[in-house]
Amino acid sequence: MTEGREMICRPRWKRTLWSCAGVGAAGAAGAAACAVGLAHRGGPWGVWAAVALFFALTGAAALYAVTARVTADAHGLRSRTLLRRWSAPWTDVVDLRVYLRHELNHRAETTGRVSVVLRDGRKRLLPLPRGLYEDADFRATLEELRGLHRRHGAPGSDHLPVLSYRTRGRPWAGALSLFVLLLAGAGVAASYVPDAGSYERAWQTAAPCTAQTPADERGDCLSRVPAVIARTDADRPKQRGWLYFDGGRPLERIGVSRDAALAFEAGDHVEVTVWHGQVMKVAGEGHVWSEHVPGAGDVAALAAALALAAGYPGAKVVLRLRGRRRPDDEVLPSALPFAGALVGTALWLVPLCYLHPADPFASGGVTAWTAGGSVGTLVLFGWAWRATRLRTPAAAREAEAAPSSSPEEEGEVFLPARFLEHTAYNPRGFGTHIVIGGGPPAVTPHSGPGRFAAKPIPVERLTVGQVRRVRGDDGGTVPGNWHIAELDDAGEPVRLAAAPADLTRILRALESEPPPAGSGPQNSRSLSSSIPRSAS
Repeated sequence: MTEGREMICRPRWKRTLWSCAGVGAAGAAGAAACAVGLAHRGGPWGVWAAVALFFALTGAAALYAVTARVTADAHGLRSRTLLRRWSAPWTDVVDLRVYLRHELNHRAETTGRVSVVLRDGRKRLLPLPRGLYEDADFRATLEELRGLHRRHGAPGSDHLPVLSYRTRGRPWAGALSLFVLLLAGAGVAASYVPDAGSYERAWQTAAPCTAQTPADERGDCLSRVPAVIARTDADRPKQRGWLYFDGGRPLERIGVSRDAALAFEAGDHVEVTVWHGQVMKVAGEGHVWSEHVPGAGDVAALAAALALAAGYPGAKVVLRLRGRRRPDDEVLPSALPFAGALVGTALWLVPLCYLHPADPFASGGVTAWTAGGSVGTLVLFGWAWRATRLRTPAAAREAEAAPSSSPEEEGEVFLPARFLEHTAYNPRGFGTHIVIGGGPPAVTPHSGPGRFAAKPIPVERLTVGQVRRVRGDDGGTVPGNWHIAELDDAGEPVRLAAAPADLTRILRALESEPPPAGSGPQNSRSLSSSIPRSAS
């Protein structure tokens, strides 16, 4: 990146990427030559073809990364990659956003990319800059892009939207696709329930074949054939074992469970039961192995499990639809309450489908089971719907407009809350609770009782600017149903996060706390006067 009138973003580690691209091309060419040579001679060319494909994809990815470039100047933005070029003047750019992707590694890193929102509603994800969101170089490049946008364009606002996997503006096509696939799988499994029940009943009612049974009907009866086990194979733990038969009669080998392979020994005389051309049972003197026949209950339980599994991505889609009028960078409530409702439903629905797949009202007890479980499911989903509702700060304050008692009357109360910035009263973000009542408000690293390690909050320096919902730039540790109070601490912005009701109580406690003795008139201002009436 260069400073000045024109800003150029190039990828880091250019030499490394060019080296990877060269190694990928050379490796792909060499492996392809080996594959062609072996194909002419009839050798195992498929392995070398796979190696060539691997090197080719690796080289292509490195070449794509090293040729990416983003340029910004007074005229606009220009993006270039290996496959396409794109440009737009600043007058067509409405907003710049940051997309966050959380890396699943031991360091829990968060990678950021910049997205451009155009006036026609389209969005363009720039290939660069790209890096850790906390990285100073990424932040500097982002601020330079925003500065050029402010000077030569017309930004919609000064706020920088940050979108993560928890925000409303994140694409939800993946959750919708997973919901449709799981629901389709449940439907397919449910359609096989009658066939599975018929197959299970046919196996259970099959009779042994007799000498008078016609040849074309012997597949429907049980053929019992004597055999001798030649050897067993159960050397691989957590994998199935094998039984080998002497002389290859009635077949060379059959896959069984590892326990069954360990129970049989070489030289054992067994009786093999064949039904519809398949070995269904191997019976010896000390052990009997039977093939598991999935019945209607197994398939119905699988269908119910798939339908319940589809409920979780479906709940995510519902939460996106419920918050469709909220800002794109606003964090939505977690779908875990719906997951709890689905688990509670599975506790009664899956056993019911397994034991009574054909008729959930077969008897009085089964009917009571179905009715009671259905009522419990309705209660659980009603609770989940209420727990995930989108409460604006204005609605939360109206719900808490009439406090039942003052903090002094209640004594010490520890409320889950935390300041998001490192301050003298919240060093290194150690605070997890705020205690009110029984003394001045203080930050504590525990839920009480007692004020051990508590650090008093300098109430006389704080002024509340806005109460809002959680946004993507507030971090991934703040629950989505909490609210954020933006405070001014003697000129320094500070954010306080807590549940809506708890945040209202904390702000009231900060308001009612008298200033310390000796504080001037300039520090005796009321916090409530600066709280907006309808902040959202």
